[in-house]
Amino acid sequence: MTVKQASRRDVLGAALAALALPGANLRAADFSGRVIEMLIPFKEGGGSDTWGRFNAPYLSRYLPGRPTVVVRNVPGGGSITGANRFAARARPDGLTVLGTSASTQFPYLMGDPRVRYDYRDWRVLMAYGTGGVVYVSSRLGITDHTGLARIAAEPLLYGSQGPTSLDLVPVLAFKLLGLNVRTIFGISGRGAGRLAFERGELNIDYQTSTAYLRNVVPLIEQGDAVPLFSWGTLDDEGGLVRDPSFPDLPHFGEVYEAVHGRAPSGIAWESWFAFFTAGFPAQKLLVAPRETPDDVVLAYEDAVRAYRRDPEYLAGKPAALGAYEQVTGAAAQTIYELATDVPQSAIAWVRDWLRDDFRVSLEG
Repeated sequence: MTVKQASRRDVLGAALAALALPGANLRAADFSGRVIEMLIPFKEGGGSDTWGRFNAPYLSRYLPGRPTVVVRNVPGGGSITGANRFAARARPDGLTVLGTSASTQFPYLMGDPRVRYDYRDWRVLMAYGTGGVVYVSSRLGITDHTGLARIAAEPLLYGSQGPTSLDLVPVLAFKLLGLNVRTIFGISGRGAGRLAFERGELNIDYQTSTAYLRNVVPLIEQGDAVPLFSWGTLDDEGGLVRDPSFPDLPHFGEVYEAVHGRAPSGIAWESWFAFFTAGFPAQKLLVAPRETPDDVVLAYEDAVRAYRRDPEYLAGKPAALGAYEQVTGAAAQTIYELATDVPQSAIAWVRDWLRDDFRVSLEG
């Protein structure tokens, strides 16, 4: 086990241990008669939108005063537009919260010059890890990942939100597998990418678990799409293992080994693994401005703890979000730290790769 894997294991262990912490007793906040706006910086239909809309009614039910919680989609720039707007306008009163994604984290970590927000200016209310599945058009004539060698030279089209978005993980994965993928930047969200796939404009795609379960499984059942592999998830030792939401699919490391005949290694793999770890086990965060009072933050934390026990939530969560836990309090804070922990060596390698392969230059 590497030192980096050990540190990530410790962070994940701390997050799991923190799940046992009791709820806070401070309940001074009252949202009676108020409307809370949950900003989702993506279009409707993607994983972040699905996640936000699943959680909104439970927040409404369990926050003090039973406020109305509405989801407002603010797409643009692969989530940068909405996050910039939140950073500039949100007041620290709990009435405006932001649902971030790794597509919000990655531009911040990479020093994207469009970013006008800083994760250090936010307080984490809830965190959620997720997975993702890569699938292709059934028209390519393969039935699972073992057919990748047959289509390695085929021209494949993938729609990306941008070079520093969460799509960095699949685009680099395709490179590591030696696939002939042409990446088309400018897709407004993963939901838009899926719709382009359905129209036949793209023939390879990936969706996070929430959107995959809701929108892609029907395509597979209709015979229009073929699942290849999931990204996987991390075990207690920080190693890559199969995703519990998709136990029958190989994880990316297994497919890499099947394609190359050897275990994954090297700086390109290590960079992929670092960004995967920051992007998926710590994929979505619900945040408020840093100055938000403790009683408001604790009201959100208590609400999340309460609705995680709601029978309706427990019945609906597997189909909507998969087998991943949503956490709050100290557990959410440790996951936030995981989300912003990418080695400088990986960042430097990815910057060089984006410059060389896509002519994308980022300020250091």
